[in-house]
Amino acid sequence: MMDAKRLMDVVFSVLLLVVLAPVMAGLSIWLLCRQGRPIFHISDRMCAPQRRFGLIKFRTMKVTAGRDQILGGYAFRDVTPTGRWMRKSRLDELPQLWNILKGDLSFVGPRPVLPEYVEAFPDLYNDVLSVKPGVTGLATLAYKERESVLLASCTSADVTHEIYVRRCIPQKARLDRHYIRTRTLLRDMLLVFQTIGELVRRN
Repeated sequence: MMDAKRLMDVVFSVLLLVVLAPVMAGLSIWLLCRQGRPIFHISDRMCAPQRRFGLIKFRTMKVTAGRDQILGGYAFRDVTPTGRWMRKSRLDELPQLWNILKGDLSFVGPRPVLPEYVEAFPDLYNDVLSVKPGVTGLATLAYKERESVLLASCTSADVTHEIYVRRCIPQKARLDRHYIRTRTLLRDMLLVFQTIGELVRRN
């Protein structure tokens, strides 16, 4: 039997896919004209300690960019001008509604993580990925600005990786574990409204 959280994910992802279909179609055409193909980027992520899935986004980086990476000051060189605006508004994440409908993601939960970090920290991510990852969540909202500050001065991929592993992962995991211990459907709804408020404030 479908639980209340999954039911909310299915109902709202279907409604949003229907309502936002013209917006997503328009963005696809606009991105095709601005950046060319491919329109979408599929990133290899983990939705459980032993389960991978393809996270779908509108492409915001150059075609020549390397593999999936943590975006700091160094890596932002690969983000297109159009992609910067898409990331700021989070419109690049609209295709993730399909991931939610499929059951790979929830609206709220820990952010889906790259496989290499699950392999490097199995005990930590056994806890964090005990719940379905989400498009937004407590760690996303509470730590995003701090993470951006920490990574902004990184001058290489290696430095970005080192700072992310040493400074960001432990703090985000602490917040994710707190979310898992205290999560309720009402709390999830409040985090969604907080996310909407943050987007309105930033744009």
